[in-house]
Amino acid sequence: MNFWETITGSDLTREWKAFEARAETLPDDYRAAWDQIKHYLIPQGDFTGRSLMPILDAALGLLEETAAEGQSVQEVLGDDVQGFCTALTGGHGARTYRDRWREQLNRNVARKLSRLGG
Repeated sequence: MNFWETITGSDLTREWKAFEARAETLPDDYRAAWDQIKHYLIPQGDFTGRSLMPILDAALGLLEETAAEGQSVQEVLGDDVQGFCTALTGGHGARTYRDRWREQLNRNVARKLSRLGG
């Protein structure tokens, strides 16, 4: 990956398109599960999503392997897709980009208020 790809995120776009092409080959119930996984995992990533790409790749790989083995989605993910995704990203309480932004905003506001008061 070169500097330009890092700055523009074109490498991530290319990787995302590859994920979607791989997902298109899955059976319908697996594609629906992939859509749910994306829905629950994307808020867990950082601003660029760079840290999330290996997790998405692993989740899609799991779906591909189990579909090829003929297992049902229920056998693989269970009834709680959100819980599955939470476990992939480090469990309940794992920090998200929203948490980091909130902490940064709170620090900035506290710093500004301390300048006004003192």
